[in-house]
Amino acid sequence: MDAAEFRRRGKEMVDYVADYLENIEKRLVYPDVEPGYLRSLIPTEAPLEPESYEDVIKDVERVIMPGITHWHSPYFFAYFSAASSYPAMLADMLCGALGCIGFSWAASPACTELETVMLDWLGKMLQLPECFIAGTHGSGGGVIQGTASEATLMSLLAARCKAIRRVQATNSNYSESDVLGKLVAYTSEQAHSSVERAALIGGVMMKQVPADNSYAVRVDMLKKMMEEDKAAGLIPFYVRQHTNQNKACQGVDDLYMCVLQFCATLGTTPSCAFDRIVELGPLCNEENIWMHIDAAYAGSAFICPEFRPLLNGVEFADSFNFNPHKWLLVNFDCSAMWVKKRTDIIGAFKMEPLYLKHENQESGRSITFTHTHWQIPLGRRFRSLKLWFVFRLYGLQGLQAHIRKQVALAKVFESLVRADKRFEICAEVIMGLVCFRLKGSNELNQNLLKRITDSREIHLVPCQLSGRFVLRFAICARTTESSHIQQAWRHITQLTFELLQEPSH
Repeated sequence: MDAAEFRRRGKEMVDYVADYLENIEKRLVYPDVEPGYLRSLIPTEAPLEPESYEDVIKDVERVIMPGITHWHSPYFFAYFSAASSYPAMLADMLCGALGCIGFSWAASPACTELETVMLDWLGKMLQLPECFIAGTHGSGGGVIQGTASEATLMSLLAARCKAIRRVQATNSNYSESDVLGKLVAYTSEQAHSSVERAALIGGVMMKQVPADNSYAVRVDMLKKMMEEDKAAGLIPFYVRQHTNQNKACQGVDDLYMCVLQFCATLGTTPSCAFDRIVELGPLCNEENIWMHIDAAYAGSAFICPEFRPLLNGVEFADSFNFNPHKWLLVNFDCSAMWVKKRTDIIGAFKMEPLYLKHENQESGRSITFTHTHWQIPLGRRFRSLKLWFVFRLYGLQGLQAHIRKQVALAKVFESLVRADKRFEICAEVIMGLVCFRLKGSNELNQNLLKRITDSREIHLVPCQLSGRFVLRFAICARTTESSHIQQAWRHITQLTFELLQEPSH
């Protein structure tokens, strides 16, 4: 393919994408295929000779589209939203064309510097404390990770490194393995599974804190658990000089278990609950525990003044993360992470072989642009272009309008559920998620969800709250309107009627 054909095919692809999105609601939102369907539709080996572009595009419809779950359909209400917008798609196209591998400032100055500036823009939209903003006198800054899972892992590994060094500074007789075996972290029982996975990867113990009736962690719950752990030989980290520095280490048991991190959640996956970080933050600071805030879904809403109070307490955090690729019209992947002290994360991961060094790396503020030290991979795509395009072409007011519209649509669905006495709301509706169920057994609700899934007209997924099987209805697609909510509810109630007509019910 030469430049002339690329121009022609590129225009055709833009038309194909636009047609797909404009007509997406005509497609069944959930695919009607069985596992392994694709293998029989394509050859067992790659072709020896080039094939025509026309044949490839035909196979998109024949092979790919039958197996696509249409996340951007206005009838997709599963999981949380996966953001999408035309400006972000155009930025992704430019990113692919430029092909930057932005592992250092020298590798592509614009790639690394724009990311720092865009995270400052976004941090100011959220009214983050200045200590998190790179372009101030603060010691923090922001970075784009691939996912919130990566941000959680990075914060945990940085906290682990900081904890180990602190213990060894107190008593050099302790080896890293001695300390590592005693580290423990806390998170909510409602936290995303990626938090537990981060602990598995990091090789540290993770304990789950029980949530209250609103599925949030409160300070008394965490404090009670910490006190119980102290009685069992654990102490909150910071490590006081619990052994005399001049005393030789008598064995690893002399080293108390150390709490290194608490991961708070703002907008839990099951019900969009909010941990009480205003209460939890001071305790974490007092005990010298790294507090990481995961606001993967809900964080986008904090650009709206009416939702910003839910972020109060972020000033106590050591790190904070949310996903613009969930709700801020920026296509996947783009997960924004800020740290209060960039030296904490850089110090944990800094590796500088000769081939990565450059003459400007120690000049001015270049340390804030060396995002290689802030992440697991070495290479970095030019993801900040998506933020730049979306912020400029929507403006803050346009993004706020998008958030408010989807919250209003969730309230529409909530009102429909409340008006039907057969159903109940299972958690407070704060943002774009409604948790509801049929009054009755878990089996009854499981059967209803199976009918919904099998119909393939709308798509929902469940969660478990207080031992009950609950259906989640999340407003996801940018193009969702009230008419789609009304149609979805009619479909749910029709399936409910059919279900309750069966003799067994």
